Formats: sequence, C-alpha cells, structure tokens
Amino acid sequence: MMIRIALAAAFTALVTMPALAQVQKKEVPGIRNYSRVDATVGCGGQVDPAAMATLKKEGFVSVINLRLPTEEGANVEAGRAAAQAAGLKYIHLPFNAAMPDSKVVDSFLAAVSDRSNQPVFIHCGSASRVGGMWAIKRALQDKWPLDRALAEGKAIGLNNPGLEAFVTSYIKSHQ
Repeated sequence: MMIRIALAAAFTALVTMPALAQVQKKEVPGIRNYSRVDATVGCGGQVDPAAMATLKKEGFVSVINLRLPTEEGANVEAGRAAAQAAGLKYIHLPFNAAMPDSKVVDSFLAAVSDRSNQPVFIHCGSASRVGGMWAIKRALQDKWPLDRALAEGKAIGLNNPGLEAFVTSYIKSHQ
C-alpha cells in the first residue's frame, strides 16, 4: 500500500511538473548565441546594431539589453538608434553580473512580463546574464521549480557560478 501511494505521488509530480521549454538555437548574422525560447521570447549575446532590422523581421517588437555601457563592444547608443530605426522598442537595463542589483532584476521582470513588449529579444554579451534573468522569470512568474528554471537558464547561456548563486538566492528570497 505504501509503495502504491509513493508511486502515485511520484507519477503525479512528474505529470504536473512543467516541461523544460525547447530552447532552439540557430545562427543569426550579427547575433551571438541566438536562441528562441518560445513565440514571445528570444535570447542572445552581443548584437551588432545592424542586426536590429533582422530582429524586427523575426517578429520582435522590443529589445532588452542587459549590457553595461562600459563593456567592450557594447555600443548601447548605436544599438538603441538601430533598434528605433528598425521600429523596435529599446529597453536598457544594465546588469553587472559581478555586483548584481536586485532593482535591475525587478525592472527586468516588469519589462519582460509587459505584454506590450512581446515578442521580446533579450541580450547581453554572451547570453549568461540573459540565462540568469530568464531563470528568475521562470521560477517567480511562471512558478517553475528552481532546478527546471536553472536548467533552462543554462540552456540559454547561464555559465557563471557567481551569477547562478545570485539567481538562486534571489529566487529563494522572493518566493
């Protein structure tokens, strides 16, 4: 009887656990580590300003840039101008992975959940910060279990152990 109850509980947990989204990677000229999470979200690393027109053609209406203006090759103003010229909304939320700021995370969560910003393309330098921020979004807004959210964040690009520790701590303190 106990085994049957345990098996039923395990099966229920497995069936009701949200599936890991199928992160689709593809080569897009001018965009490092491009991936599509679903119909409303794309992610990537460094974006050449000339690629903003491609993002518009891909169906995005906004771009969230997590890069610091002081990063080599960030070109924040050139990216903003190119995005606006392509007809994209441009949201700059500089996020320092070495000294993460919870206020930037809060702003990110508000921006990414705003339906007027969707479909949204989110980028940083490599896609590691994007993966971290996305994991937070999945855990807190989509109610995914921490391990699933982190797994998807890693599939997108999260590869910084310090950032992963911040992400985990932020999620646990906001649940």
